[in-house]
Amino acid sequence: MKITVMTSDEQFISLDVDSDESVENVKALLEVETKVAIQQQQLHFNGNEIKNSDLLSSVGVRDGDLITMLVTSERLSADQLRIAPDGSAVNPQAFQQHIRRDSQIMAQLLQNDPQLAQAILGEDSNALQDILRLRHQQRLEMRRKQEEELALLSADPFDVEAQRKIEAAIRQKGIDENWEAALEHNPEAFARVVMLYVDMEVNGVPLKAFVDSGAQSTIISKSCAERCGLLRLLDQRYRGVAVGVGQSEILGRIHVAPIKIGQQFYPCSFTVLDAPNMEFLFGLDMLRKHQCIIDLKENVLRVGGGEVAVPFLQEKDIPAHAREERIANLQGAGSAPGSSGPRERSPSVPPSPARPSGAPSAGLAVSSDLEAKIKRLMELGFDRESVKYALELFKGNEEQAAAFLFG
Repeated sequence: MKITVMTSDEQFISLDVDSDESVENVKALLEVETKVAIQQQQLHFNGNEIKNSDLLSSVGVRDGDLITMLVTSERLSADQLRIAPDGSAVNPQAFQQHIRRDSQIMAQLLQNDPQLAQAILGEDSNALQDILRLRHQQRLEMRRKQEEELALLSADPFDVEAQRKIEAAIRQKGIDENWEAALEHNPEAFARVVMLYVDMEVNGVPLKAFVDSGAQSTIISKSCAERCGLLRLLDQRYRGVAVGVGQSEILGRIHVAPIKIGQQFYPCSFTVLDAPNMEFLFGLDMLRKHQCIIDLKENVLRVGGGEVAVPFLQEKDIPAHAREERIANLQGAGSAPGSSGPRERSPSVPPSPARPSGAPSAGLAVSSDLEAKIKRLMELGFDRESVKYALELFKGNEEQAAAFLFG
């Protein structure tokens, strides 16, 4: 049979129950629907309270009847609200119900600790327990630091170790204050920076172009050049190595092809890299040539001194593979041994085959045979560093190194 329950806030709940169902089981169903504990429910039928042990048929409840539910202010016992030594609640359901009923506490939690507030309002008691344990650990850590600071204040002023700890505490306090000031005045510094992409067409093929003023040359990948029908124009005499954060092989150069920015066409030259994860990078050479302005106030790229303006893409419009590659690069840079942190910079192409300063050496041992090759190549007019780099690149092959240096 179907019965209707009217709550104290005038909500109507329809339940499908058996006529011989106990009142206690009906309360259990209502607890699921209303989040009100069984102990706080009072059910009334025809003006009389019905007890948990009563059956619906015995108190005269029939199909289609209306039952009224009142919520009592029965307080939970202290044992039900007890906190375990690890900070978790002994009875998480009772703890949730107790906090939910106190609107003032919930308002404070929603403002000061929204994560804990969401866990209390949610249904996952395990997540609530984990957050309570975490908050307990944080309180213990804060208390430990306070005790250390008090101990330092009473320490011997002539103790070198105590003075060192006081200096470290003062320095850390300055760092914490600086962090709090940044959260208040510069919160965007903690957000992820969206890289600059614009819509372009290369030889009639639409692309998402990465605008990077930190890259010397405009770069296109081999697969992208093939898709744009430009690979037939590849000049392999300009083979080499692009050195930046890591290295990539330069397959050659495409000297000129049309690109469309907005509604205007511009001539552009490309360096072709064997880099499948990067399709098209609009570098400093073309930014200078076409007098481009990166206008971050209006969030547009202005070309030709301002005659054309195209908006930078929002993060949702950036190609998925570009976002995934960037995250992988950041994680790799952050975990690399000796890394000083993530470096968000695209590979820059050296103007000549000579190895730039700071490029990593492959570490060939300088034998007498290698020294003779170095001297012979230096006699052709190249400096020692460039010669060593070329020999290392081609594993000591003198002819290939010479062709690389001349190329």
